[in-house]
Amino acid sequence: MYPPPHHQSHDIEKMISVIKNFPLGMLVTVKDGKPYITHIPFIYNEISKRLIAHIDRNNPQLETLKDGAEITAIFKGPDTYISPSVYTTRHLPTWNYIIVHITGKLKLINDAKTVKQTMIDMTEFLEGSEQKFILKKDDPKMEGLINYIQAFEIEITNWEGKFKLSQDKIATDYENAKQELLKNSGKDVSGFIEEIYKK
Repeated sequence: MYPPPHHQSHDIEKMISVIKNFPLGMLVTVKDGKPYITHIPFIYNEISKRLIAHIDRNNPQLETLKDGAEITAIFKGPDTYISPSVYTTRHLPTWNYIIVHITGKLKLINDAKTVKQTMIDMTEFLEGSEQKFILKKDDPKMEGLINYIQAFEIEITNWEGKFKLSQDKIATDYENAKQELLKNSGKDVSGFIEEIYKK
Protein backbone atom coordinates (compact mmCIF):
# COMPACT_ATOMS: atom_id res chain seq x y z
CA MET A 1 0.00 0.00 0.00
CA TYR A 2 1.11 3.55 -0.67
CA PRO A 3 2.07 5.81 1.11
CA PRO A 4 5.15 4.36 2.86
CA PRO A 5 4.80 2.53 6.20
CA HIS A 6 5.50 5.59 8.37
CA HIS A 7 2.45 7.31 6.83
CA GLN A 8 0.13 4.36 7.38
CA SER A 9 -2.14 3.95 10.35
CA HIS A 10 -3.40 0.55 11.49
CA ASP A 11 -5.34 2.09 14.38
CA ILE A 12 -8.96 1.22 13.59
CA GLU A 13 -10.26 3.48 16.38
CA LYS A 14 -8.55 6.48 14.76
CA MET A 15 -9.99 5.51 11.39
CA ILE A 16 -13.48 5.23 12.90
CA SER A 17 -12.94 8.71 14.35
CA VAL A 18 -12.19 10.04 10.84
CA ILE A 19 -15.46 8.50 9.56
CA LYS A 20 -17.46 9.97 12.45
CA ASN A 21 -15.96 13.44 12.15
CA PHE A 22 -15.95 13.55 8.33
CA PRO A 23 -18.90 11.32 7.34
CA LEU A 24 -19.25 12.56 3.75
CA GLY A 25 -17.50 9.75 1.93
CA MET A 26 -16.87 8.78 -1.67
CA LEU A 27 -18.55 5.53 -2.71
CA VAL A 28 -16.41 3.97 -5.46
CA THR A 29 -17.53 1.06 -7.66
CA VAL A 30 -16.66 -0.19 -11.13
CA LYS A 31 -18.72 -1.73 -13.93
CA ASP A 32 -17.24 -2.87 -17.24
CA GLY A 33 -14.06 -0.94 -16.52
CA LYS A 34 -15.96 2.30 -15.87
CA PRO A 35 -15.58 3.87 -12.40
CA TYR A 36 -18.62 5.28 -10.59
CA ILE A 37 -18.20 7.71 -7.68
CA THR A 38 -20.93 9.22 -5.50
CA HIS A 39 -20.45 11.53 -2.52
CA ILE A 40 -22.79 10.48 0.29
CA PRO A 41 -22.78 10.50 4.10
CA PHE A 42 -22.08 7.24 5.90
CA ILE A 43 -22.59 6.20 9.49
CA TYR A 44 -20.52 3.57 11.27
CA ASN A 45 -22.66 1.14 13.26
CA GLU A 46 -20.76 0.30 16.46
CA ILE A 47 -22.77 -2.90 16.99
CA SER A 48 -22.60 -4.46 13.52
CA LYS A 49 -19.18 -2.86 12.76
CA ARG A 50 -20.55 -1.94 9.32
CA LEU A 51 -21.02 1.24 7.33
CA ILE A 52 -24.59 2.28 6.48
CA ALA A 53 -25.61 4.65 3.70
CA HIS A 54 -28.31 5.53 1.17
CA ILE A 55 -28.20 6.29 -2.54
CA ASP A 56 -30.81 7.83 -4.85
CA ARG A 57 -32.45 5.10 -6.96
CA ASN A 58 -32.06 7.36 -10.03
CA ASN A 59 -28.27 7.38 -9.61
CA PRO A 60 -26.68 5.27 -12.40
CA GLN A 61 -24.21 3.91 -9.85
CA LEU A 62 -27.08 1.85 -8.44
CA GLU A 63 -26.51 -0.62 -11.30
CA THR A 64 -23.15 -1.53 -9.73
CA LEU A 65 -24.60 -2.12 -6.26
CA LYS A 66 -25.32 -5.83 -6.01
CA ASP A 67 -25.30 -8.05 -2.95
CA GLY A 68 -21.74 -9.24 -2.37
CA ALA A 69 -20.19 -6.62 -4.69
CA GLU A 70 -16.82 -5.30 -3.54
CA ILE A 71 -16.80 -1.54 -3.01
CA THR A 72 -14.48 1.14 -1.71
CA ALA A 73 -15.48 4.06 0.49
CA ILE A 74 -13.03 6.95 0.97
CA PHE A 75 -13.15 9.45 3.82
CA LYS A 76 -11.10 12.64 3.77
CA GLY A 77 -10.09 14.39 6.96
CA PRO A 78 -8.12 17.64 7.23
CA ASP A 79 -5.29 18.34 4.79
CA THR A 80 -2.90 21.20 4.12
CA TYR A 81 0.12 22.34 2.16
CA ILE A 82 3.26 22.25 4.28
CA SER A 83 5.76 24.97 3.38
CA PRO A 84 9.43 24.19 4.10
CA SER A 85 9.39 27.48 6.03
CA VAL A 86 7.60 25.79 8.96
CA TYR A 87 10.44 23.32 9.47
CA THR A 88 13.64 23.93 11.41
CA THR A 89 15.56 21.64 9.03
CA ARG A 90 15.79 21.72 5.23
CA HIS A 91 12.98 19.97 3.34
CA LEU A 92 10.98 20.33 0.14
CA PRO A 93 7.32 21.46 -0.02
CA THR A 94 4.76 18.72 0.66
CA TRP A 95 1.10 18.09 1.41
CA ASN A 96 -0.12 16.49 4.62
CA TYR A 97 -3.47 14.73 4.89
CA ILE A 98 -5.68 12.31 6.79
CA ILE A 99 -7.49 9.79 4.56
CA VAL A 100 -9.26 6.48 5.24
CA HIS A 101 -9.96 3.86 2.56
CA ILE A 102 -12.51 1.20 3.41
CA THR A 103 -12.97 -1.92 1.28
CA GLY A 104 -15.93 -4.16 1.86
CA LYS A 105 -18.78 -6.28 0.63
CA LEU A 106 -22.09 -4.64 -0.08
CA LYS A 107 -25.50 -5.78 1.15
CA LEU A 108 -28.67 -4.06 -0.01
CA ILE A 109 -31.31 -3.21 2.59
CA ASN A 110 -34.80 -3.53 1.12
CA ASP A 111 -37.06 -3.99 4.14
CA ALA A 112 -39.01 -0.71 4.46
CA LYS A 113 -39.02 -0.74 8.26
CA THR A 114 -35.24 -1.24 8.38
CA VAL A 115 -34.66 1.44 5.74
CA LYS A 116 -36.68 3.91 7.80
CA GLN A 117 -34.63 3.07 10.88
CA THR A 118 -31.37 3.68 8.98
CA MET A 119 -32.71 7.10 7.94
CA ILE A 120 -33.63 7.89 11.55
CA ASP A 121 -30.24 6.70 12.83
CA MET A 122 -28.36 8.74 10.23
CA THR A 123 -30.38 11.89 10.95
CA GLU A 124 -29.82 11.49 14.69
CA PHE A 125 -26.06 11.10 14.14
CA LEU A 126 -25.78 14.05 11.74
CA GLU A 127 -27.89 16.31 13.98
CA GLY A 128 -25.37 15.75 16.76
CA SER A 129 -25.88 16.50 20.43
CA GLU A 130 -28.14 19.53 19.82
CA GLN A 131 -30.80 17.45 17.99
CA LYS A 132 -32.55 20.48 16.46
CA PHE A 133 -34.52 18.10 14.26
CA ILE A 134 -35.79 14.62 15.10
CA LEU A 135 -36.96 12.34 12.29
CA LYS A 136 -39.95 10.27 13.42
CA LYS A 137 -40.96 6.85 12.09
CA ASP A 138 -44.38 8.14 11.07
CA ASP A 139 -43.07 11.22 9.21
CA PRO A 140 -45.21 11.38 6.02
CA LYS A 141 -42.32 12.84 3.98
CA MET A 142 -40.19 9.81 4.78
CA GLU A 143 -43.06 7.57 3.70
CA GLY A 144 -43.19 9.36 0.36
CA LEU A 145 -39.44 9.23 -0.26
CA ILE A 146 -38.64 5.71 0.86
CA ASN A 147 -39.27 4.24 -2.61
CA TYR A 148 -36.74 6.63 -4.14
CA ILE A 149 -33.74 5.65 -2.04
CA GLN A 150 -31.71 2.48 -1.76
CA ALA A 151 -30.26 1.74 1.65
CA PHE A 152 -27.23 -0.51 1.97
CA GLU A 153 -24.57 -1.63 4.39
CA ILE A 154 -20.92 -2.47 3.90
CA GLU A 155 -19.25 -5.35 5.68
CA ILE A 156 -15.71 -4.04 6.11
CA THR A 157 -13.01 -6.41 4.88
CA ASN A 158 -10.05 -4.00 4.88
CA TRP A 159 -9.08 -0.75 6.63
CA GLU A 160 -6.41 1.58 5.22
CA GLY A 161 -5.36 4.65 7.16
CA LYS A 162 -3.29 7.07 5.11
CA PHE A 163 -2.15 9.64 7.65
CA LYS A 164 0.65 11.73 6.12
CA LEU A 165 1.63 13.96 9.03
CA SER A 166 5.41 14.50 8.65
CA GLN A 167 6.08 11.47 10.85
CA ASP A 168 9.49 11.06 9.21
CA LYS A 169 10.68 14.47 10.44
CA ILE A 170 12.39 15.37 13.72
CA ALA A 171 10.10 16.01 16.71
CA THR A 172 10.14 19.81 16.36
CA ASP A 173 9.29 19.72 12.65
CA TYR A 174 6.60 17.08 13.27
CA GLU A 175 5.00 19.40 15.83
CA ASN A 176 5.31 22.43 13.51
CA ALA A 177 3.56 20.47 10.73
CA LYS A 178 0.78 19.58 13.19
CA GLN A 179 0.31 23.25 14.08
CA GLU A 180 0.13 24.12 10.36
CA LEU A 181 -2.58 21.47 9.87
CA LEU A 182 -4.50 22.84 12.87
CA LYS A 183 -4.18 26.44 11.64
CA ASN A 184 -5.29 25.71 8.09
CA SER A 185 -8.12 23.38 9.15
CA GLY A 186 -9.69 26.36 10.91
CA LYS A 187 -9.12 28.71 7.97
CA ASP A 188 -11.96 31.12 7.18
CA VAL A 189 -13.56 29.95 3.92
CA SER A 190 -16.43 32.44 3.93
CA GLY A 191 -15.06 34.33 0.91
CA PHE A 192 -14.72 31.11 -1.08
CA ILE A 193 -18.25 30.00 -0.18
CA GLU A 194 -19.69 33.40 -1.12
CA GLU A 195 -17.94 33.14 -4.51
CA ILE A 196 -19.29 29.64 -5.15
CA TYR A 197 -22.84 30.74 -4.29
CA LYS A 198 -22.78 33.66 -6.76
CA LYS A 199 -25.11 33.16 -9.73
